[in-house]
Amino acid sequence: MPTHDIMARVIRELGESSDIDGTLSMEIVHRLVDVGDESVPMSITELAELLDLSPHTLRYYERAGLVDVGRDSSGHRVYDAHAQQRLVFLTRMRLSGMPMRDLQHYVDLVDQGSDTEPERLDMLIEHRDTIRRQLRELTLSLVATECKIATYGGRTGDESDGAAPE
Repeated sequence: MPTHDIMARVIRELGESSDIDGTLSMEIVHRLVDVGDESVPMSITELAELLDLSPHTLRYYERAGLVDVGRDSSGHRVYDAHAQQRLVFLTRMRLSGMPMRDLQHYVDLVDQGSDTEPERLDMLIEHRDTIRRQLRELTLSLVATECKIATYGGRTGDESDGAAPE
């Protein structure tokens, strides 16, 4: 299931009345995106489709040292549960604007072991604060857009095509 489908499922499960303010139920998020420890190994094509990425991007993440990928007897990439989980996390961080150098530093810290957890926590808190600022800015942009739509006599809210609600 592509990443955008996963996020659509998260939003559906939360319901339209839920406010996405950083207090999402982690149980919901884990249930919808966790590939599990016993997931079936995937080829690069399968994982690229799941994450809605190109195989080229997955190879880039591997070359950048962000993920270790095993090979089968024919030399083809095989993504195990750990690689799949890491790539779900990495794609979420990239989508939220985390720079590659920060991701590389984070992965280096993970690979160094539990002694680096305080630094990883600091990195994630800083990134969360950046995301929250971006959400506030986007919310203000949405309000400004809705005002302008109303100025031109258009409908505001969830109707994207101007059709009357059912």
